[in-house]
Amino acid sequence: MSAIQFVKAQACGNDFLILEEAIAKGWHAQLARTLCARHTGIGADGIEFLERRADGSFFLRLFNADGSEAELSGNGTRCVAAWLAESEGLQEVELGTHGGVRKCSVVLKEPNTPWWIQSGMGVPRVMPRSIEVEGVSGAVEGVMVNVGNPHFVIFPEREDFGSHGMSWQELGAKIAVAPLFKFGTNVEFVRVLKKDEIAFRIYERGCGPTTSSGTGTCASSAAAITVHGVSRSLSALAEGGKQQVDWPSATAEMLLTGPAEIVCSGEARVDF
Repeated sequence: MSAIQFVKAQACGNDFLILEEAIAKGWHAQLARTLCARHTGIGADGIEFLERRADGSFFLRLFNADGSEAELSGNGTRCVAAWLAESEGLQEVELGTHGGVRKCSVVLKEPNTPWWIQSGMGVPRVMPRSIEVEGVSGAVEGVMVNVGNPHFVIFPEREDFGSHGMSWQELGAKIAVAPLFKFGTNVEFVRVLKKDEIAFRIYERGCGPTTSSGTGTCASSAAAITVHGVSRSLSALAEGGKQQVDWPSATAEMLLTGPAEIVCSGEARVDF
């Protein structure tokens, strides 16, 4: 039985464990499934494995709760930035991911409050698309967005975010594994509330419904800006809270600002 040192952090209820890459020893997927389990483990949406490279740079590998590896997480990256700010005093940090380098900067930290961090999220790629989904009658209209990882964004008319005769959770589960998406996709259901505010729900690939998503916030905002002409500076409201998005132009980097909080740290025991 091995002792694993961990940190747990959350961003708008989207929670992650942070482990040093050096302790993974190739057991990334099994550690994610074991430690992220809500009732038999610590509980989290995923694990951010933090690698400290010889040149002083950082690199993150994200494994979802089901053991699958994803390109990156906006909220997870922000959680790691908050941990490095709290533990090592880093007010600005560049974090490499399989979805690109993300630069994070602390914009606010007051006593007994979360860290507020702004992250550069790259330039979103947006493409309206109709897709066929098993068990759904007719085409599903939406927007494919890539912000370092894949998303499919829908604009439902129902206030409960349901569409095509299903709840958003049911439809999200189907779209996430639709044949068009070879490696699966994240799915967002977006409602435009005002010119500068949207609300959305997230069905996250490899995890299921989550209270928030950083990349989901960016994808939802990019789709709403492109298709519905909302403001390029807007608030995006998920179940876990609001984040701020600023996208100066279609060719500029999108900036995401939101909270991140260190929940606890400790030692977990695993037997493999």
